[in-house]
Amino acid sequence: MRALLDTSVPIGAEPPSDDVKAAISVASITDRHFGVLAAVDDDERARRTAPLAVVEATFDPLPMGGEVARVWGRLVAAVARRGGNPRRRQIDLAIAASAIVAGVPLVSEDVADFEIIADLPGARRLSDC
Repeated sequence: MRALLDTSVPIGAEPPSDDVKAAISVASITDRHFGVLAAVDDDERARRTAPLAVVEATFDPLPMGGEVARVWGRLVAAVARRGGNPRRRQIDLAIAASAIVAGVPLVSEDVADFEIIADLPGARRLSDC
């Protein structure tokens, strides 16, 4: 089975399952780069850089084209209509849109981040790692 890994899933750790072929979204790469750049000191920046290097060496990320943008926009609107804060969830929603367009489940350690949209058409059940 193919699945999209959320940024929260540690890369290089035990895979979610032996039968999972993992993919990653370009939004997760963006999120990891932000994490490196936002580090407050050199030690923390170095600690965050190593996993980013592994991700970039391991995956050819799923791109974000027009279809992902349209689904992402629908997810943002749904979160707003449901009383959530879509600005706080932008990267999560981009990753979810990537999974929906690819037609694969999203594996996350932060399933609660996606509960507000989990029932929408096209969204698949999220998996805990």
